[in-house]
Amino acid sequence: MNICVFLSAADLDERYIRPAREFAELIGKGGHTLVWGGSDTGLMGVVADGVARAGGRLVGVSVEFLAGSARADADEMVFARDLPERKALLLDKADAIVIMVGGAGTLDEATEIIELKKHGLHTKPVVLLNTAGFYDGLKQQLQRMEADGFLPLPLLDLVFFAEDGVGALAYLEESLGVR
Repeated sequence: MNICVFLSAADLDERYIRPAREFAELIGKGGHTLVWGGSDTGLMGVVADGVARAGGRLVGVSVEFLAGSARADADEMVFARDLPERKALLLDKADAIVIMVGGAGTLDEATEIIELKKHGLHTKPVVLLNTAGFYDGLKQQLQRMEADGFLPLPLLDLVFFAEDGVGALAYLEESLGVR
């Protein structure tokens, strides 16, 4: 399974690093491929390291202006012209999407992926990995959107909230019939 992970390239606190490392190990040990932003820095680097150490493949999609932080030993690395092309390529290469902790860029990716799914432009399972309650506010907002009629589909048809990597991977494998 090709798992696209949207996440931060920032250096973060151990409360985010440890669960990311654990999830990366699950991806690699499961024989899955990480499809990610291609960066070798911060949390992106932590996840790529963990997947590679556990035997998984690395497929990076970076952008030309970030080429200096691209991972040199990725199994495959593609460079997009800009961020919109990067998001499209990441989605195209993925069987499933996991959104981990991140800043404004990750939030942009999350909302675009959910919006595309809402309109039927992809049917891939989407997981928000709610590490340390990071996405509690977004979950509450999406639940309100659903309750107030702003979502044409049930929230669970758009995104699954997982509290840990085990739950995230189990949901993806079940959704895609992979074991």
